[in-house]
Amino acid sequence: MTTSPVSQDDTEVAIAAAQAGAEIVRTRYGQRLTRIDKGGGDFATDADVAAEAAVLDVLRAARPGDAVHGEEGGQQGAAGAVRQWFVDPLCGTLNYAVGTTLVAVNVALRDGPAAVADPFSGEVFFTDGGAARVRRDGRDTPLAPTAASRLVDVNLDPPFPGAPAFRAVDLLAHPGFGRSLRPRVVSTTLALAWVAAGKRAAYVTDGTGLTESVHFAAGIALCRAAGCVVTGVDGAPVGPAGRGLVAAADAETHALLLSLIREPLGTGTDRHR
Repeated sequence: MTTSPVSQDDTEVAIAAAQAGAEIVRTRYGQRLTRIDKGGGDFATDADVAAEAAVLDVLRAARPGDAVHGEEGGQQGAAGAVRQWFVDPLCGTLNYAVGTTLVAVNVALRDGPAAVADPFSGEVFFTDGGAARVRRDGRDTPLAPTAASRLVDVNLDPPFPGAPAFRAVDLLAHPGFGRSLRPRVVSTTLALAWVAAGKRAAYVTDGTGLTESVHFAAGIALCRAAGCVVTGVDGAPVGPAGRGLVAAADAETHALLLSLIREPLGTGTDRHR
């Protein structure tokens, strides 16, 4: 017997919405895409728009009174609403447009459940606001962060609001970084879900207001629920006034990254041996 959307809890609504968007992203893959220019070298595609429509169909059917902030459609309902959903229907548009399958569909309820769907692996990473799990082939497994890979994903996309105090390229150029860690650039917040799942040791990005960003809200919620260490690049809590993001699988990796970020390039490099 199929459960009607109205009877679903918020976690299942988030999962269903992310899966609906992922289905569109997967079926449109490899087809000719129409690009929609956003300026500054950024763009969306008609696949982004269609995926967001599919996500919104689920949210409207299940939670018709809730506000939604979508990457493509903008704000619908009061921006300050307690029940506000953040939707990024295709995180990694540049990857997708050139045939790279590293993308994600992000759906998060403010201060509540969140889901990140990988359209091509079929995995959905989700949290009910407490625990964090991944759903594969209908089976839910707890997420277990680990820094064993030593792989750190770094977002190098502009703009760079933290410069000159923080520039990700400086972090990668730091001699201490290469002695303990290895960089990766996935160019999608799917990498944040990978930190929660133990596929990455950490994730670092610039930016402001990330907890209520359509790109980052779901991934941050996942990492927190999984037990990762999550702060700004200055070590302060991530929030509306926060600076950037360092999400690490454990306290040791988090502390190392903060020390590299704080230390001027080319000084005191022996400290990290």
